[in-house]
Amino acid sequence: MTPAPARGRVEIRDVGKSYNGTAVLSGVSLTIEPGEVLSVLGPSGSGKSTLLRTINHLETVDGGWVAIDGELIGYEHRRGRLYELKERHVLKRRTRVGMVFQNFNLFPHLTALENIVEAPLALKRLNRADARELALGLLEKVGLADRGDAYPRQLSGGQQQRVAIARALALQPAVLLFDEPTSALDPELVGEVLDVIRELAGLGTTLVIVTHEVGFAREVSDRVVFIDRGVVLEQGTPAEVLGNPRHPRTREFLATVL
Repeated sequence: MTPAPARGRVEIRDVGKSYNGTAVLSGVSLTIEPGEVLSVLGPSGSGKSTLLRTINHLETVDGGWVAIDGELIGYEHRRGRLYELKERHVLKRRTRVGMVFQNFNLFPHLTALENIVEAPLALKRLNRADARELALGLLEKVGLADRGDAYPRQLSGGQQQRVAIARALALQPAVLLFDEPTSALDPELVGEVLDVIRELAGLGTTLVIVTHEVGFAREVSDRVVFIDRGVVLEQGTPAEVLGNPRHPRTREFLATVL
């Protein structure tokens, strides 16, 4: 893998989100610099995944905004107000953000290779021959060069997740989001997925990782954010947040997972 160009600055400003009157995110503001690896930690139900999904507008926001490289995601300014874009425009901007889900979300009727080829073809980024060549290269990079003809049901969970990572990379996103990428895996398969993410972390792509793997977050992250009840309580380097947390809730959380 070769280093990615310097792009992928994420700005999250005063983002709020509620469901049925219950606040899931409350005034969240973060800036993620190009090439930075940010890990988001917190208890179940803290708003971690919702925050991640606002970055690519899979979740709308009730207030605030998200921008990538200075361009709003999902909205546009008109006469001093924010208006949600039509779906086709949202999809166009969303292609700058790749996402890897905890449950893989591969198309079961397509082979591993076809799963990766699909997006560049559907968006008319590449012709079929070039998309296939790209997909073969990505399968090699995630250690699955010999599994391109396999269907998801013929792959282990770890292999499916590595195909999902390759699929996300096929559009050469500026930002790559991981939503608990190992939570659906058997313990013995976790390492092979983390190895791929570890390699990506050194290549200059902006990574935002929601994870419960505290040791992995300590190893790969430039910065760690701790969120609870929709509020960012603490952020800093892994040494600061994981080694010497300031907030009592962070200390309490880490005591239960370390």
